[in-house]
Amino acid sequence: MALNKPFNRGPRLPFKKKEAEHNINQFIRAQEVRLVGDNIEQGVYSLRDALAIANELELDLVEISPNANPPVCKVTDYNKFIYEQKKKLKEIKSNAKQTVIKEIRFGPNTDDHDFNFKLKHATNFLEAGEKVRAYVHFKGRAIVYKEQGEILLLRFAQALEEVGKVEQLPKLEGKRMFLTVAPKAAKK
Repeated sequence: MALNKPFNRGPRLPFKKKEAEHNINQFIRAQEVRLVGDNIEQGVYSLRDALAIANELELDLVEISPNANPPVCKVTDYNKFIYEQKKKLKEIKSNAKQTVIKEIRFGPNTDDHDFNFKLKHATNFLEAGEKVRAYVHFKGRAIVYKEQGEILLLRFAQALEEVGKVEQLPKLEGKRMFLTVAPKAAKK
């Protein structure tokens, strides 16, 4: 027999806003603050005077550098201040270069034709400004051909000498031997 009663979860708590990242207005604890902002005289003020100036301009007093002596506070609209900070952070992230690493896989007994085909791809990647990580994958008992794999990777690095420089020489990790090559000239 099913009851059509809603499940009682207890009293609903009001939605809690995320706490401010900075101390603003009455939450500033310092007695004296260094005041900065637009259309104000910069200097060291008592907290009461700084709050009065902010109220007069109908703006917020935002503590932007709490560890300074005295703490630095800015007279600004807090929401506008947060928006500008997020905008700056987004711009910094968009300007940061993402490192792209392309992987090329070989077997210990890779044929010359396959080698040249993969070499051509690696050359294109390096010319486009991307790193290349070539590796030889040893399946089963093929690990006994470690020397062949190392020779293959060194030959690969030597063939890419014109467009790239070796960042990491062949190194065996588990069943794979890696070689990393970075582009010589930066991407234009």
